[in-house]
Amino acid sequence: MKLHHSVFLLFAIATFVALPVPANGQSLVAPEGPRSMVLLAVPTQSDLKYTRPTEATKLRNFAFDAFGPYPIAGAAMVAGVGQMDNTPAAWGQGTAGYGRRFGSDFGIAAISTTTRYALAEALKEDTLYYRCECKGLLPRLSYAVVSTLTARHGEDGHRAFSFSALVAPYAGTMTAVYAWYPDNYGARSALRMGNYNLLVSVGQNILLEFLYSGPHSLLSRMHLNNSHGAPDPGSK
Repeated sequence: MKLHHSVFLLFAIATFVALPVPANGQSLVAPEGPRSMVLLAVPTQSDLKYTRPTEATKLRNFAFDAFGPYPIAGAAMVAGVGQMDNTPAAWGQGTAGYGRRFGSDFGIAAISTTTRYALAEALKEDTLYYRCECKGLLPRLSYAVVSTLTARHGEDGHRAFSFSALVAPYAGTMTAVYAWYPDNYGARSALRMGNYNLLVSVGQNILLEFLYSGPHSLLSRMHLNNSHGAPDPGSK
């Protein structure tokens, strides 16, 4: 994939996916609504109590993340880039070629999302995004980037390395390469595409951290708001 197409892809997908709106709250405990992206404002106090999301919340979030409007739109954009680059070339052009690329990209996203949720459940990880309680551009930017490969663990919600967050971006691409991609694609291609997926996740977290997603945002008015699953933290 050419560099300028890669940059467009990363920012287009990240921007679209990161616009959802959370429910009212401050920042650590998750609302009972579909996951997409983020907790409200950076808290003004530091004594917020962590509350793990319920199984019902995680299930709704999974369904939204895997089969909702955002993965569909993301797959449509990725397929468009593939159509412009004619990759894979064996799939050709026209409606049939675009349809194969769209189905492939949607399948990759669904498998990646399923892997992340399944592994997180098995390992007792909470991989939902929680906005930083810190202030300042660099601390918040650093937090967003590090959050891509970390998750909350235990009842106290301490943050540690997330195996599920690392594996998920590559699970979908590896499956695609060995299940339905042309024979000239192999592990190296899957790793390269997985790297793009991981970069998209970084971009999403940065936008989740900094972009406004309050009750008057556009997607809230379109009823597409989706709170990234994180419970809405309350004070002790």
